[in-house]
Amino acid sequence: MIIVTDTASKRIKQNLVKRGKGVGIRIGVRTTGCSGLAYVLEYVDSYEAEVGVTNFGQPDFVLLVDAKSLAYLDGLTMDWVRNGLNEGFDFINPNERDRCGCGESFRI
Repeated sequence: MIIVTDTASKRIKQNLVKRGKGVGIRIGVRTTGCSGLAYVLEYVDSYEAEVGVTNFGQPDFVLLVDAKSLAYLDGLTMDWVRNGLNEGFDFINPNERDRCGCGESFRI
């Protein structure tokens, strides 16, 4: 299960409207950084059911996760936070053991 807070949902909807196209986002992980894994977000412009992809459908957009990434993301809460002049998506993942010092990557 993946949870998207109301604040993050509003931001995703705003970004999709600003783009002028798209039906949702895809969340995944990739190997990178000093801790090993990083979160990846991509816009989804159209959606048809895919083998090995889970749709955590939200009321106003689709949220897709591939099977490989789901093993790392199960239980994730996605939020939108503003910290001083910085703002962005924040990932609260109960599977994380630690993050690198710069916050770019994490380890399971």
